[in-house]
Amino acid sequence: MKKILITGLALILLSCSGAQKSPSTKTTKPLDVNSYINSITSEELKTSLTIVASDEMQGRETGSEGQKKAGQYLIEQYKKNGIPFPKGADSYYQKVPAAYLNEKRNENLPDSENIWAFIEGSEKPDEIIVISAHYDHVGIKNGEIYNGADDDGSGTVALLEIAQAFQKAKKEGHGPKRSILILHVTGEEHGLHGSRYYSENPLFPLANTVADVNIDMIGRRDEGHKDSNNYVYVIGSDYLSTDLYNICEAVNTKYTKLNLDYKYNDRKDKNRFYYRSDHYNFAKNGIPSVFLFNGVHADYHKATDEVDKIEFDALTKRTQYAFAIAWEIANREARLIVDKDGK
Repeated sequence: MKKILITGLALILLSCSGAQKSPSTKTTKPLDVNSYINSITSEELKTSLTIVASDEMQGRETGSEGQKKAGQYLIEQYKKNGIPFPKGADSYYQKVPAAYLNEKRNENLPDSENIWAFIEGSEKPDEIIVISAHYDHVGIKNGEIYNGADDDGSGTVALLEIAQAFQKAKKEGHGPKRSILILHVTGEEHGLHGSRYYSENPLFPLANTVADVNIDMIGRRDEGHKDSNNYVYVIGSDYLSTDLYNICEAVNTKYTKLNLDYKYNDRKDKNRFYYRSDHYNFAKNGIPSVFLFNGVHADYHKATDEVDKIEFDALTKRTQYAFAIAWEIANREARLIVDKDGK
């Protein structure tokens, strides 16, 4: 009996010892998309916009020292958050030569740069979602600095927050299935030059580019929405892909509950906004694209487009909406189907 007890005790100790020696498994934090959406905050947007749209950046005219300073700030933020430049690139810059910027209409623009950052997909890394905004503005006129806080400082800082949210997800084991290319383009104010340059000199094949989510002016309200800023104009989502339109609708219903205004989505609209921002250089190549926009206001292209007029609650919610759209496109099983001709 004594012998049996000793043997039993030995087996128990051996079992415990084995359990202690087994390697611990790293657990992935449970997926909570809202936690990534809510990591996009008014405070961080305001901090970045106060810098990007400051007098120090001298209105961010294409190729100017001020624009280059703004670009350096953007790159510093990506480095700080551990977000690299894309594979296949040698830096955060895609150089856009002066000869290209001036070939259609010579405005004596100097060399400039698109700026890119990259979050590689976990399952379909070769499929790319572009999230774009232009970071140039119109510079200094008659001694006044045009800081362009809404146009398009708002979209510029939205990209920083969206990238940070995707990177947070990746660190917690929920990296996007498809890759995210964050693209700050130059030369928009002179004719969509930076996005046109990328579309003609893509780092990743356009055939592998699933969608473009473009953000241009999302920090204010227009005359048509005096009573509430809880809206955004959605332009182009249904021009090439029913899938994209359905996603834009569904994620808003689920997460952000904005009033989606399709007024400027009308092909007969005289403003022709669909053709006037950087998504168009993707859409014209058959890439499903959506343009998020708050409409024009009294300070559009004036020196009075300043940070103190930005409605940060609206900017935050619209940035969260853009992230939610990109998140769904990046993580769905099938890539978006192009089932329309864009006309």
